[in-house]
Amino acid sequence: MTVRRIVPNLRSVDPSATRSFYEDVLGLKTAMDMGWIITFASTSNPTAQVSIVNSGTRTEPHADISVEVVDVDSCHAVAVKKGLAILYPLTDEPWGVRRFFVSDPSGHTVNVVSHKI
Repeated sequence: MTVRRIVPNLRSVDPSATRSFYEDVLGLKTAMDMGWIITFASTSNPTAQVSIVNSGTRTEPHADISVEVVDVDSCHAVAVKKGLAILYPLTDEPWGVRRFFVSDPSGHTVNVVSHKI
């Protein structure tokens, strides 16, 4: 499996309230802002990112981390074959990603995602 980036997903009751901290204090830039999730990225290393998620506004479970892979379908097939708990089905999302959520052996929820081409 080829991993492109790994992003922690931190919960917040108001993701926009964190903007000043991540931009002004840490010097990150807003890479994506969908209202319910804001992703901040390093200007010197754009794959160094953190996402702030308002998980109370979404129907899927809160993912602790997102792992962007080249081939999400292959990862999904391996996870199913290993009998891992799929918490959110393999889905093409309207914002241009294909993803699923799986529980790792420690109980963390992992959002495995690929950008659709």
